[in-house]
Amino acid sequence: MMEDHVVPVSVVVPCFRCAATVARAVASIAQQTRKPAEVVLVDDASGDGTLEILQALARQHPGWIKVIALNKNQGAAGARNAGWEAASQPYIAFLDADDTWHREKLHIQYEYMCGNPDVAVSGHQCIGLRNGKLQPDLPPNRGATKIGAVSLIFRNCFSTPTAMLRRNIPFRFSAGKRYAEDLYLWQQIAFSGLLVMCIESPLAYIHKAPYGEGGLSAQLWEMEKGELGNFLALYRAGSINLFLFFTASVFSMGKYFKRVIYTRIHAVRP
Repeated sequence: MMEDHVVPVSVVVPCFRCAATVARAVASIAQQTRKPAEVVLVDDASGDGTLEILQALARQHPGWIKVIALNKNQGAAGARNAGWEAASQPYIAFLDADDTWHREKLHIQYEYMCGNPDVAVSGHQCIGLRNGKLQPDLPPNRGATKIGAVSLIFRNCFSTPTAMLRRNIPFRFSAGKRYAEDLYLWQQIAFSGLLVMCIESPLAYIHKAPYGEGGLSAQLWEMEKGELGNFLALYRAGSINLFLFFTASVFSMGKYFKRVIYTRIHAVRP
C-alpha cells in the first residue's frame, strides 16, 4: 500500500461465530480508497472455527491484520475494548463482522476528523443493503450535525460500525455490558462535554433487518433493559436529573413496544 493512501486509523472488528461473514467485512476494509494502517480482529472465544478464519485472513494480509484471541467470551464491549487497547494508531474505527463499509468511508471520515480536531467521536448514516444490491452513490453535499447529550437519551444517532474516535479519549465501552453498550459510550462522551458529530452520508451498510433477525437485535427485551440501565447509570452519575430519567424511560418503553409489534407483524407475513 502506498503511504499516501494509508490513514492512521486502527479498525477494530469484534468477532463471535462470524465465519460466514467476516471475510466480507474485511474485504470492505481492504477495498477502501484510503486504507487504515492496521486492522485488529478480536475473536471473542467463538469456539467454532472463527479464529481459524481470522488467522487465514491475517496470512492473506501479512503485517496489516492483527488477530487477538480472547480466552473467555466478553461480549462486543469487551472485544472492542481489547482491540482498542491493542491499537497503535491515533484514530479508532469500529466495524461489526456482519456489516460493510462504503469504499470512501475512511477517506471521508478521517478527513473530517483531521479538519475538526475538537471532535472526540463522529458517526454517520448507516443503511440496509440486502439481496446483493450495489452500494448507492453518495450525496454530493455532506454536512455534519452536532449531537447533543440530551438527544442521545432519546435516540442512538449512529451505530457502532459508523463510529470513528480518538484513541486517547478517557472512556471505554462498559465492561460486561452486552446491550446498548455503544449508546452508553456515546452518552458518556457527550455528557462529559466532548463533541460528538454525525456526518450526513450513508457510509456503512447492515445486511440484516435491524430488529427481529438473528444476533443481539433479536433479543428486544434484553436490549431494552440495556437502554434503561444506561439511564439509571447516567442518573446515578449526576449526568441527568430525575425528571429526565423518568421521561427517557417512558419514551424508551414506547419504542420497545413499537419494535415488538413490528417484529410480530413481519414474523407472520408469508
